[in-house]
Amino acid sequence: MEKIKEKIAAFKLEAESWQDKYEELKEQFKQLEQENIEKENQIKSLTVKNEQLDSEIEKLEAELAESKQLAEDSNTLRLTNGNYTRKNEQLENDLEETDAKLKETLDKLRDADLKVEELERRLNAVEEEKEKMEEKNEQLAAQYAEAKQELDDIAASLENL
Repeated sequence: MEKIKEKIAAFKLEAESWQDKYEELKEQFKQLEQENIEKENQIKSLTVKNEQLDSEIEKLEAELAESKQLAEDSNTLRLTNGNYTRKNEQLENDLEETDAKLKETLDKLRDADLKVEELERRLNAVEEEKEKMEEKNEQLAAQYAEAKQELDDIAASLENL
């Protein structure tokens, strides 16, 4: 009986040992469950963060594409502006050349106008002189005709004599 008591005591000790082990494992299980819940919460939190980051990446990619398009448009505008600037400079140079030619033409036109005025004055003077000469010619022709008539009269009276 004593052996049975010893065995019972041994079983009791073993049962207590198993009970302690059970309690210890139960506590570990609760801790692991708690850790599992915390890990799941972390996973959910990280999933939400990952979705936010994915959304942010999409937004940044869209902004990057827009920035690239703006840069390309800016470059195109810069090239167009450069072309317009060169064209404007060429037109300004052409305008300066045209202005110089216009001034030269106006100077020549003024000179020609002055020459025309001078020639008109000369022409008027020549016409006045021509009129005077025609008057003098008419006077001389009249005097000639008168002198011829007198001469004819004298010749006729001399013939009659």
